[in-house]
Amino acid sequence: MNLFIILNVNWQESLRVFDTRLPLIVVGGGAAGFFAAIHSADHHPERPVVVLEASPQVLTKVRISGGGRCNVTHACFDPALLVQHYPRGAKALRAAFSRFQPRHTVEWFAQQGIPLKTEADGRMFPVTDQSQTIVDTLLNVAERLGVRIHTQAAVTGIHWIQSEGEPAAYFQVQVKHRDPWLAGQVLLATGSSPQGYRLAQSLGHTLVPPVPSLFTLQIADPRLRDLAGIALPKVRLHLHTADGSRFQQTGPILITHWGLSGPAVLKLSAWAARALAEHRYQATVQIDWLGGEINPEGLRDHLLAIKQEWSRRRVVAHTPLDLPERLWASLALATGMDPATRWAEISHRTLQNLVHQVIKGQFGVTGKGVFKEEFVTCGGIPLAEVDFKTMQSRRCPGLFFAGEILDIDGVTGGFNFQSAWTTGWLAAQGIAQKD
Repeated sequence: MNLFIILNVNWQESLRVFDTRLPLIVVGGGAAGFFAAIHSADHHPERPVVVLEASPQVLTKVRISGGGRCNVTHACFDPALLVQHYPRGAKALRAAFSRFQPRHTVEWFAQQGIPLKTEADGRMFPVTDQSQTIVDTLLNVAERLGVRIHTQAAVTGIHWIQSEGEPAAYFQVQVKHRDPWLAGQVLLATGSSPQGYRLAQSLGHTLVPPVPSLFTLQIADPRLRDLAGIALPKVRLHLHTADGSRFQQTGPILITHWGLSGPAVLKLSAWAARALAEHRYQATVQIDWLGGEINPEGLRDHLLAIKQEWSRRRVVAHTPLDLPERLWASLALATGMDPATRWAEISHRTLQNLVHQVIKGQFGVTGKGVFKEEFVTCGGIPLAEVDFKTMQSRRCPGLFFAGEILDIDGVTGGFNFQSAWTTGWLAAQGIAQKD
């Protein structure tokens, strides 16, 4: 008997009818759940492993990641440096990455015949540039190892039961519109699903309230009007909220119809996620369009030299800086100058204002946008309630966690997938120790 479907039978009686081991049930068919299921089945092929996924298909986030290419991990192989990309969970992940890190992820996929490539920014993708390659690999390995996958199997409740006289405890897993299952261990890998949080809370866990991470910034400012599509390779952003919380990032950005996006903005949103949520996404961001390459005094001296050299030229007509022409014109007009103003006509006060607009301009953040179809949260199960050596709950024996259900999140670039692979692998090792 490989499947353990219970048809309204008494718990103690049901235990007697089984002549094989109770399965591991993985709740959640995402990256973390699949990786844990695969490695658990590999460790103990005699013990059934069942994945229960509420939606019609598994590995949804893997399919859409990286614009359909799947940003599998990041080419950062030093755990001390790797954890610096995690606004929450870095301390716990430091030891975890010493056991399973991007190098191991690359090796595992290579063993399955799927080499990864590294792009200039460190992101790693399958050489096929197709996320379906990763999906198919995980599905094929799971099938080969005998992992049972059930979609549209929403778990509505989990009960931890220790019958009188029985040496071990078991789980009863209730599934919507289906008969319940018995399980020896349960792994919760439900991502940011509210139902996953409720299941964990029903088994004794608390919850760090989840809020969005990795999002774009909504900015309604006339200086950005009609500039959508302009990208800059290096901009420095200083964000501060009303209570004085401050955050900084430097990197590429993209001006959009609604405000700002791009890697630097997404990283800023990750580090400032909770502060922004607490202030209802109202904040101020100071933008240095030159990326911190020059200080105010140096920029002022440069513009004074331009004033002498380009005295007869209109200020808005040509940029004297490494900035797109349309952005330069918008910043220049923000000083209040007439579009016909020539460099020779700029007053000292206007010149100072121009310096301010270029490297110290203040923009009001009025809300958050969405980063494509990818959704990451900060918050979840507190890490203090989980043994990070085994990923087992400290509140409920036999319950394990992996992935985004935990209070862990990384910046964009493959780091969230890496924490999924790592915690899934650790959970499989921990489950094996309990067998």
